[in-house]
Amino acid sequence: MITLFLRTSETNYLTEAFSFYSAIRARGYYSKASKEERAELMVKKLRYYARFIVVCLLLKKMKLVRDLVRELDKQIDDYTITYDPEDQLEWKLVLDEIRSFIEADNVLAVISMNKTPLILSHRMTSLNVPPMEKVMPSHLVLQEILIVGNCSDQVKFSELTLDMFRMLQALEREPQEDVNQMQDSSPAPGRVPNENGMDFRQFRRENPHKYLLFKPTFSQFLLFLSSGFKELPANGVLLIYLSADVSFVSLLIEQLNNFPIVVGYDFGGVITNTKLRDNMDPNMIKQRTSSSMVKEIHCLYPGDLYPFGRRPLFLIVDSDNSSAFQHIPRYFGQPLVILMSPEEYPAPFHDQQCKGSLFTLFLHCPITAICFISNIITLPIILWEKTQQIIDRFFAEAGRLLVRSRLTDMAYIQFYSDDFLRLQMLRFIFCCVVLRMHRLFRVRRTYIPKSHPPIPDNDILDAPSLRRLILETSVLLDIRSLFTDNDDE
Repeated sequence: MITLFLRTSETNYLTEAFSFYSAIRARGYYSKASKEERAELMVKKLRYYARFIVVCLLLKKMKLVRDLVRELDKQIDDYTITYDPEDQLEWKLVLDEIRSFIEADNVLAVISMNKTPLILSHRMTSLNVPPMEKVMPSHLVLQEILIVGNCSDQVKFSELTLDMFRMLQALEREPQEDVNQMQDSSPAPGRVPNENGMDFRQFRRENPHKYLLFKPTFSQFLLFLSSGFKELPANGVLLIYLSADVSFVSLLIEQLNNFPIVVGYDFGGVITNTKLRDNMDPNMIKQRTSSSMVKEIHCLYPGDLYPFGRRPLFLIVDSDNSSAFQHIPRYFGQPLVILMSPEEYPAPFHDQQCKGSLFTLFLHCPITAICFISNIITLPIILWEKTQQIIDRFFAEAGRLLVRSRLTDMAYIQFYSDDFLRLQMLRFIFCCVVLRMHRLFRVRRTYIPKSHPPIPDNDILDAPSLRRLILETSVLLDIRSLFTDNDDE
């Protein structure tokens, strides 16, 4: 069921898996595993705990996650004492990854009225969908998603980096209460047959279909990208999210002065699989880097995406080489939007990247992100709700400005009708305005996100109405000194 969820984005599978694993735990199916002569049953028990923790993480059942982590720790000790297995260090590593993941994701503690921490979901609900503006009718719907993660220094668990985990939630709706309800009004069709031969195309899905790719080889990336592209219906949009390290080939640009520049490949890209590159023969690496005309084979270049511009494409690049993707042309006249992260961050945030990218955090939860850059680690629920009200007003105003500006590229208007894409675009605008006004970020252009086509500065990103709402937020959170406006200078 977890595999089905990861392949289909059907959150109902999560609730079914949770019920199944909860029943196993309640009935103590593995209670006598450590008394067996052989270790096989105990290994199954440890795997059960790891999978149950993944489900609870995805459902944000953090109290239960912590209980399960304590139980898993005890079970690993029992496993080690009873069987003295060769893989005991691997299980300790799994446990350390879980703990690091939980700690890294705990960026902001929201406190209830009775002083206890609250666990808030950041999936889409009817309450956080930005309002629709009157725009030119568009029937485009986000249907296929590729989420790619390869940040070598970022915490991960079960082939999910923290960035992947956050973007996964940002592109899903909150699970339905009734796990047996398989139908809704979404136009996105299901299409993954289960092991019993049941074809889910007869149902209509709540969420877009997605692929989660952790450190894929280029061939794996191309395979899943082609599959998603093939499945797009006539009105379908493909979204690609890349969270990855810079390709080291981009460091050799100065060597290309004697050769014609190929925009799609000569500005580097992002590494999709660091492990394979690191395992290359050192002599081969030396030979490849000695020639500026040889490209890194485990790098995803902007030019690799050109053929997929035959269909509407929405690209999010979170990397320190994100700007390499800003020159992707529209050869086929289809809508194309590219949201790109800052290529570097101010010094106080250099050691924070292991806890997830700030850019992705803005796309995941804007309140948490603005608190993070303002050194706020706890927030009373009353302040959270008041801040959310201001941000909702920001989204409404930003949406109005975006669709009414004569300088807005038509691609933004065409994507605006889809709930998920609208939310990502407006969160991106929020991120841009906040960082443009924050005293630590506004000093360098490389600290600020970019988009292609560019979102108009004067009409939107520097709009006084949006800046006033950011200042109102800063006053509410008592961080006004961190933000500047034209009147302050």
